[in-house]
Amino acid sequence: MKLVTVTQFASPDAAYVALVEARRGLSEPEAAALDAKLVLILANHIGDLDVLREAIALAKPNSASS
Repeated sequence: MKLVTVTQFASPDAAYVALVEARRGLSEPEAAALDAKLVLILANHIGDLDVLREAIALAKPNSASS
């Protein structure tokens, strides 16, 4: 499997709003915990270590996409 970096959402804006709304009203620690849980749930859903490593590299500060 290859990491897909183009949107797969029919409505990318709605997906973004869902992520923002999920954090609304949370304290910074609560929002960080939500983010961590979401990352773990979605990483498990992907289930491919190579794809996970590619995504981590892409998301790190100073990556080519930053």
